[in-house]
Amino acid sequence: MDIDFVVTWVDMNDPKWQMDFAAYSGKIDNKKNEVTEARFRDHGLLKYWFRGVDKFAPWVRNIHFVTCGQQPEWLDTSHPKLRMVNHEDYIPKQFLPCFNSSLIEIYLHRIPELAEHFVYFNDDFFIINDLPQARFFTDGVPNDIAAFRMNMGLSLWSKCLKNNIAIINRRFDKKEVMARDHDKWFHESYGKRSRLTRLLKSYDKFITLRTPHNAQPYTKTTFEEVWAYAGKELTEMSAHRFRSPKDYTQELFRTWQICRSNFEPYNTYQDTKMFPLVFRAPKAIKAIREQSYKLVCVNDSEHIVNYDKTMQAVSDAFNHILPEKSTFER
Repeated sequence: MDIDFVVTWVDMNDPKWQMDFAAYSGKIDNKKNEVTEARFRDHGLLKYWFRGVDKFAPWVRNIHFVTCGQQPEWLDTSHPKLRMVNHEDYIPKQFLPCFNSSLIEIYLHRIPELAEHFVYFNDDFFIINDLPQARFFTDGVPNDIAAFRMNMGLSLWSKCLKNNIAIINRRFDKKEVMARDHDKWFHESYGKRSRLTRLLKSYDKFITLRTPHNAQPYTKTTFEEVWAYAGKELTEMSAHRFRSPKDYTQELFRTWQICRSNFEPYNTYQDTKMFPLVFRAPKAIKAIREQSYKLVCVNDSEHIVNYDKTMQAVSDAFNHILPEKSTFER
């Protein structure tokens, strides 16, 4: 089966990007989540993303590297598996330039020559151990966990997740979905993560699903179905060049995929881990060095103490397991 990877990246030190950013926003503001430095800065780890793919997932068909026209100096853009994708190649031009990752994500299905089956990565999601195709797809169906989580709607991101669920509840009948796919929603592999799902089994409406912050398998067909149903809302959202509490996110497509029964039960937490570096940098460094998971997210924050020292330690950990250049490096 052909499976593509899609990864998004931005370099905030690029003069052209800075000029466009200033024209629409003015300046980086670490007190405003949608324009913090941590949302756009590059800390030099991208080469380890490519090294991880090269070593641990060589089966990937193509990598679609999505930027606003940027490219790292060390990247070999002539690599036969690499597809350089500019935002203008797939996002309608009236919505560009764009600094909203959610907007960049809702149009992924329009990327030229993208495979039907693809896995979406942010540039802080890394492969650190052997990763077979079967981690993401079973007989062409995405692997995922269907389980509820609490969402108080306090943060900007939480509000966006509530927006997603409003569309899901308009389109799907929760009791019908869960009766049809009972064994998928209450799969034994989920363990304690299905507790809230069990408690809310009789509740009429969907609430926010658990959102493992890591590489996510999709089909293009899912994106096309969501756009066919909610194209008006998604088009209106596309005017938001920066993150907005009125946005929809890629979780809409993931939840839709689950409600359509287009998934196989898989507890993604068993081999996937997100590490917010502001709180858990030592644990992240240890997990990378020991290759404790297949996939890790090293999540940046403007509040990281001793930023340069922390990021150097993270880089050293990656270099410990991935010291050799990938075929994607010049």
